Amino acid sequence: MASATAVLEPDQIPQAPAIRQLSDHKLAVSGQVDASSVLPLRAEGERLIGACQPEQNLCIDLAELATASSIVLSLLLCWQRQATARKITLQYSSVGERLHALASLSNLDKHLSGF
Repeated sequence: MASATAVLEPDQIPQAPAIRQLSDHKLAVSGQVDASSVLPLRAEGERLIGACQPEQNLCIDLAELATASSIVLSLLLCWQRQATARKITLQYSSVGERLHALASLSNLDKHLSGF
């Protein structure tokens, strides 16, 4: 009996999550975040936020984020707490509909600027 091998289209291949600095005031998150990838992503985000000056405005673009889950919301809240502790004004942009709906359902949209 031959086994069937699923062939994924390029847009179906899971993309490793990443956060990158676009400018002094803008970061971008991309890829699929899950329980096995969230901790390194959180650490890299905290490193980038930690490099910002106090009183700075910082935007995190979520346009290329492929996941909407409670794991992502927890990650964003961690970054929000760190930014607040450092007196950095953090704003999220390009929040997807599913992530926004999940945040609203959980009443977390009030704690995440840009939602």
